[in-house]
Amino acid sequence: MTVIGGARMVTPDGVVEDGWLEVSGRRIAALGVGAPPRPAERDLGGRWLVPGFVDIHSHGGGGGSVVGADPEQVRTFAATHRRHGTTSLMASLVSGGYDDLERDVRALAELVDDGLVLGVHLEGPWISPTRKGAHDESALRAPEPAAVRRLLEAGRGTVRMVTLAPELEHGLDAVRTVVDAGAVAAVGHTDASYEVTTRAIDAGATVATHLFNAMAPVHHRQPGPIVALLEDERVTIELILDGVHLHPAIARLVRGAAGAGRVALVTDAIDATDIGDGDYVLGGLAVRVTNGEARLVEGGSIAGSTLTMDRAFRFAVEQGGFTVLEAVAATSANPAGALGIADRVGALAAGRDADLVVLDESLRVEAVMSRGSWLPEPASP
Repeated sequence: MTVIGGARMVTPDGVVEDGWLEVSGRRIAALGVGAPPRPAERDLGGRWLVPGFVDIHSHGGGGGSVVGADPEQVRTFAATHRRHGTTSLMASLVSGGYDDLERDVRALAELVDDGLVLGVHLEGPWISPTRKGAHDESALRAPEPAAVRRLLEAGRGTVRMVTLAPELEHGLDAVRTVVDAGAVAAVGHTDASYEVTTRAIDAGATVATHLFNAMAPVHHRQPGPIVALLEDERVTIELILDGVHLHPAIARLVRGAAGAGRVALVTDAIDATDIGDGDYVLGGLAVRVTNGEARLVEGGSIAGSTLTMDRAFRFAVEQGGFTVLEAVAATSANPAGALGIADRVGALAAGRDADLVVLDESLRVEAVMSRGSWLPEPASP
């Protein structure tokens, strides 16, 4: 049993001043206000206590990539983001050949079983060549039914999300197939019209993959996918708040248009995260990171990010117009809800996993607890 006291604690009901929380094993046992039921092992002295972050879209970090599904690299990836407060993490693959993707999905499924990652996210290969971003165009395909079923079945239920372009041949059927398999269908890397996007949502798509990035822009006579995704309350909106992918005004616009309750902050991080500038490879394509900004060597498209969720959290509050309470939801409860795992993670509540982040007054990580155990060291400032 571990008792934490003196916390400025963010719960589903709001901010609790002078809160306490008790952990038993891997789960939160109880929480309340004022003096804890027994002396606290750790008194936070008024620092923030928030749920562990949930990142539903990330490719790498600390020099480790999920592409290739090497267990040691995936462990490095997970450990890197955990130090920054992300205690629940999806492994996002990029477009590739079906044989390679099936191999990676099968290998990652074993790591999901081990509890290292939440699940597998297929970002491609069923995306638009027109909006491919940092994906290898030669690997892109229409979502033929047999191929979609092949990769879903390879994951044994661990493929939790699939990003696709619904305007492609078989696109709407693919959305239904993904949803019928119990996974989340996400609209992204798409040139779809407003009308096709609304049909995809009606078919079951519930996530917008990094809204605005790699999709047709808004036009006053052709509103395209962005408006359709923004206006439908069934859709959770991914945002990459690194100051590169989106202007802060866009974050404020989305918060106002969709409401903070529909936003899920994601990192879209690559292996360069926490490593530094230099040359890297993503999905077989050469990437150069300069001043923390990752771009393809050929063509200059943004190639993921070097973002961590604690930085996205601070950006949301300091520049994106989010309150701390809203930023907590956007980094925990909202993404957990999008994946259908809000009964396990994403909130400070009795019975949930004991995944906790201590933040100082500047919203920087001071300590991280994952499944009831404090990490030996937090991230550097």
